[in-house]
Amino acid sequence: MIRKITVRDFDYIYQLYMHPVTNPWLLYERMDKDSFQPVFDDLLARDIIYIYSEAGVDIGMFKFIHQQYRNAHMAYLGGLAIHPDHAGKGYGQKMMQEIIDLGKQMNLVRIELSTATINEKAIRLYQKTGFEKEGILRKYTWFKNENRFIDEVMMSYLYK
Repeated sequence: MIRKITVRDFDYIYQLYMHPVTNPWLLYERMDKDSFQPVFDDLLARDIIYIYSEAGVDIGMFKFIHQQYRNAHMAYLGGLAIHPDHAGKGYGQKMMQEIIDLGKQMNLVRIELSTATINEKAIRLYQKTGFEKEGILRKYTWFKNENRFIDEVMMSYLYK
């Protein structure tokens, strides 16, 4: 089941974004709770972040940003993470299928995402669920704490 976040989800979202296993693949540098609060408030206000759960247990999260105007036929999928306590149990595939179903309900034509070219586990998951590679975004993400850029692969899912 997927649902949009509420103010009560702050601790869970913070924990996922800052977890040492998931943080390297997500958008924000590690920070304390007080510094993360404005980030969370913005995500909440923009109404773009969801939690995936099963049997009342929160399993993961993702951002789903429905585009506008000439791009209203697509959404950007980002910030996708399964909590490390639930990794390797097939939840990633289940969550991806619910995301695809959400896009279908929204009458989308396309879902796009990008992920680090070195994140082979994520790339395999996305390909397994029907996403295809479209190209490489060179020096796309800046890792401030490592003083380096990484390349990302652009991928998309097209509805038939």
